[in-house]
Amino acid sequence: MRERLPVLAAALWWGSLSAIGFMAVPLLFAHLPNPILAGNTAARLFEAQTWVSLAMGAALLLLSRRRHAEQPEAWARTGLVLVVLGMLLAMLVQFGVAPRIVARQNLRLWHGVGSLMYMAQWLCALGVLLKVTGRRP
Repeated sequence: MRERLPVLAAALWWGSLSAIGFMAVPLLFAHLPNPILAGNTAARLFEAQTWVSLAMGAALLLLSRRRHAEQPEAWARTGLVLVVLGMLLAMLVQFGVAPRIVARQNLRLWHGVGSLMYMAQWLCALGVLLKVTGRRP
């Protein structure tokens, strides 16, 4: 069972990023009558996603080594770089970019930066998922 935990953590991380960013938030803007209401709700969803990303990243860091092992798991040799980068991107979006979007500061710039960083985090999570399943990213 322990061998499957990294796969579950990576799948939850990547899947939740996909569901929030590519399905839930676009549907909010398509179906809510007020774009400000949609934006506020999207901000809450992205905040929750940040905590999922950090929790799954922390789980992957903990699972990267077997107890009393000299070497990290095979997937962890290069996968940990993606985990740490993805966690860093999650924090930067939440605590650096999101407050500027919510405050409506230079919306086009910050929304674009946030979208690029979210996509980069999504790619990191996908890379980790492929690593833990033994696929090459």
